[in-house]
Amino acid sequence: MANENSNDICDLTIIGAGPSGLFGSFYAGLRELCTKIFDVLPEVGGQLAVLYPEKFIYDVPGHPKILAKDLVKLLQEQAMQWKPTLCLGNRVTDLRRRADGILELDAGGMTHLSKTVLITAGVGAFTANKLTLENIGRFEGRGVYYFVQDKMVFRGKRLLIVGGGDSAVDWALNLKDYAKSITLIHRRDQFRAAPASITELSNSPVNVRTFHELKRISGESQIERAVICDNRTKEETALDVDAVLLNLGFKADLGPIKKWGLELQGTRYIKVNARMETNLPGVYAAGDIAAQPAVEPVNLIATGFAQATLAVNVAVTHINPQAKVFPGHSSERRLCSIKDLPGF
Repeated sequence: MANENSNDICDLTIIGAGPSGLFGSFYAGLRELCTKIFDVLPEVGGQLAVLYPEKFIYDVPGHPKILAKDLVKLLQEQAMQWKPTLCLGNRVTDLRRRADGILELDAGGMTHLSKTVLITAGVGAFTANKLTLENIGRFEGRGVYYFVQDKMVFRGKRLLIVGGGDSAVDWALNLKDYAKSITLIHRRDQFRAAPASITELSNSPVNVRTFHELKRISGESQIERAVICDNRTKEETALDVDAVLLNLGFKADLGPIKKWGLELQGTRYIKVNARMETNLPGVYAAGDIAAQPAVEPVNLIATGFAQATLAVNVAVTHINPQAKVFPGHSSERRLCSIKDLPGF
């Protein structure tokens, strides 16, 4: 919840409390910016907290591997040392720029004021893709899962995983020591996952069946059986299962962001330049939601960290043109903060 009057003018408002937003808030603290963070979720962490808190992440600098929930905890601790205002469970519905350059953000029935805005909203709002199978809805939460909030749910279970992307492969590997058995089915013979993970999967005890699709599930109060089908021969196979994990991707939607006058690239990206500036003065974007023309997006957590850092430093120069984009290294005794500049 917010603990600051909405009429106070923040230096920087961050929309999105995922990894990029949290690290951006930390860096804003280094430059002594008054910062406010909004997120529609009731907790920080974004996709890491909602989609795969129990999943290991291998490409964060300094961590050979780290659980997503542990990374979120560390990022939150790092960001909160500067005491930014957290506005969780609040969707920003509108963004306007006043004649004096101050930005107005509508959220939670109030208007919040800020000198600059950094949008780190990831892929926007997301909902899991679902199968249109008979009775599947009544088993959701009773054997059918789209996300893994707690790995212990699958302890000793006969698990069927459906999908062929990173999430399906990673969860098969992550849960192989928890589940009694795992069968992974995919409708093709090509997986959209990291090559190293595919190699590990092929050497694991996971029963991988390509060219197979889920046709039916059944049971009394819980899932007891699943029928899979070879999409080449149409031959069906019945499996005794206790749980089905559907990793079929998700639908993303920028939601109200699409109506803020921002120049978009395609349907899911906000267009930015090399300084992470959008077409609206004082508004920046970083992380999975940002894209530069003619540059293929590299949607990694590490990329989001770098982009958020650059955006914050550029935002400082928007607030005071006498400021420098590069303030010095954090290992030095003190960074150049905006309060060191004339007029502050």
